[in-house]
Amino acid sequence: MIQPLAYVNPGAKIADTVVIEPFVTIHKNVEIGEGTWIGSNVTIMEGARIGKNCKIFPGAVISAIPQDLKFNGEDTTTEIGDNTTIRECVTINRGTVAKGKTVVGQNCLLMAYCHIAHDTILGNHVIIGNGTQIAGEVIIHDYAILSGLVAVHQFVNIGPHVMISGGSLVRKDVPPYTKAAREPLSYEGVNSIGLRRRGFTAEKIGEIQEIYRKLYLRGMNNAKALINIETEMPATQERDEIISFIRKSDRGVMKGYISR
Repeated sequence: MIQPLAYVNPGAKIADTVVIEPFVTIHKNVEIGEGTWIGSNVTIMEGARIGKNCKIFPGAVISAIPQDLKFNGEDTTTEIGDNTTIRECVTINRGTVAKGKTVVGQNCLLMAYCHIAHDTILGNHVIIGNGTQIAGEVIIHDYAILSGLVAVHQFVNIGPHVMISGGSLVRKDVPPYTKAAREPLSYEGVNSIGLRRRGFTAEKIGEIQEIYRKLYLRGMNNAKALINIETEMPATQERDEIISFIRKSDRGVMKGYISR
């Protein structure tokens, strides 16, 4: 259902069950899946690929060109997965030649006034709080939660099941399963509440906690701590994921208690 006061470019591909409220503007080269609702005064620009059963609230701007002076009009996209909710006045820029696309996964919640910059990749079930600002080429993995007014530096990598405190400045990578807070951003423990809610057993949470004790609380540098974890703890998916994340970090990971 398209309200008569909305503008939809004839070149846009809109599923029959999409609801488009008054004063929406949809440009060419846009695709929107079944069951999606587009609230009043939303602007959806070229390159948007929006999945099924999404909700986009008034004032949002999806797939505007990047705020990157190197952008030269290349053909890029913004991809939004099924069942994702985008609240009021959220802005999501499309990709550049760097990655070619900006991606928001399935079942995400982007709260009001947050910004997702070019070439950023959000996994599934990610929650972004009100007013949080995410710079270009950031990666945020599944089930991560960023509270309100968080600022994320470009190229940062945020692991799965992470919880970041409101108002944080994220300049370094945040390893999987952790809570992060303070200034400078620091390890505040394992996100045990979130992990329990998602079905992690007490034994598995205890294993993750022991890994981070070795990494952050035993006075070893990261290289020695990782060797210790590999030699003293049995191989598991979570152990190997944490080790791989830290070793591949280009920006370095956030500090721990000992560093202060």
